[in-house]
Amino acid sequence: MTAFGGWEMPLAYERGTLEEHRTCRHGAVVFDVSHLGTVRASGPRAFAGLQRALTNDLRRIAPGRAQYTHLLDPADASVLDDLIVWWIDDEVFDVMPNASNTAGVLEALADEGVAAEDVTAGRALLAVQGPEARARLATVCPEAAAVGRFRVGRAVWREVPLVVAGTGYTGEDGLELAVPAEAAGALWDAVLAAGVVPAGLGARDTLRLEAGLPLHGHELGPGITPLQAGLDWVVSWDKGDFRGRAALAVERERGVARRLRGLATEGRRPPRANQPVRHAGRTVGAVTSGNFSPELGHGIALAFLPPGLEPGDAVEIDARGSALRGRVVATPFVQRRG
Repeated sequence: MTAFGGWEMPLAYERGTLEEHRTCRHGAVVFDVSHLGTVRASGPRAFAGLQRALTNDLRRIAPGRAQYTHLLDPADASVLDDLIVWWIDDEVFDVMPNASNTAGVLEALADEGVAAEDVTAGRALLAVQGPEARARLATVCPEAAAVGRFRVGRAVWREVPLVVAGTGYTGEDGLELAVPAEAAGALWDAVLAAGVVPAGLGARDTLRLEAGLPLHGHELGPGITPLQAGLDWVVSWDKGDFRGRAALAVERERGVARRLRGLATEGRRPPRANQPVRHAGRTVGAVTSGNFSPELGHGIALAFLPPGLEPGDAVEIDARGSALRGRVVATPFVQRRG
C-alpha cells in the first residue's frame, strides 16, 4: 500500500507490477480507482455552466456518452485538472476529477452557476481493463459489459444499481463501474471470480505511460497548457468563451515554447522524472515521467522539449551521472490491439 492523493492505494498485489501490467495488455485486470473524484452536476444550468468551465464542447457528444476535457487556470491557461465527463441523463453529469482536485472543480463549477455536489464518498469505482475485459465482465453483469467505448449507461447487478462508462487509463479497451460503496466489496469479489486479476497503482502507471497518456502533476499542471501537452484536440475554439480561453489564445497566436514528446532509451534501465534531457551537447528539457516498458523491453519517457525536436532525433538522458542514449519517438509507445 502507498499514500496517493490523500488515499491509501494498493501499489501491487501478490503477482507484482510486471505481471499485472502484462495481464492487462493480454487478458483482463481490475483496478480500484475509488480515489478519483465524482462531482455530480445537475439541473437546467448544468450544461451551459460546464460549457463555460471546461475546454471541450459537450455539443460534440450527447446523453449516454463520455468526454475527456480540461479545466484551465483563467490567468495562464495552465491545466488545473484533466477529467472525464459522464453525461448520464439530459440534466445529469458526473464530472470525474483527479484524486486531490475535487474541491477545485467544485469551486470552478460553482463560479459558473452549476448546482454540483461531491458524491465521491458514496460510491466506489472499479476499472476492468484489457482485451478480455468485456468477455469476463459479461459473465458477471452482461448489461455493464455491453456499454460501448466512451459510452455511459446504467446497469443492475444483484439489484445493485451501477453507472458504467467505456473509459479507462491503460490504452486498452475496458469499462469503469461506479457502484454504491456498500456493495463494492461483493462486486470486486465477483469480478475476481470471473478470472479478472487485481492490479495496483504501479501497473496503472506503466500502462498509461506506454499508452502516452498524461498524468496530472507530471505532464499536466501549473505552467503546462493543453497546447504544450499536445492536447489541442481537447480545446474547442468555436463553442464560445470558457475559462482560460483568452490566455490560451495568446499562446496559440505566439506558438508554444515547448512540446511534450515521447522518448525511447536503449537498454532496460528506466529513465526517471526530473532527469535532464540533452540534445547536441546541451540540456533541452527534463523527463516528466519515465519507466521500463514491459511490452517493449526498454526504457520509455515523456519530456517537454523544444518544438524543433522531432521523432528520430537523438537525445541523452542524464540518469544520475550516467548517459542513457535514446531518441524522440511518436506516442503512444504501445498501440492497442484491435
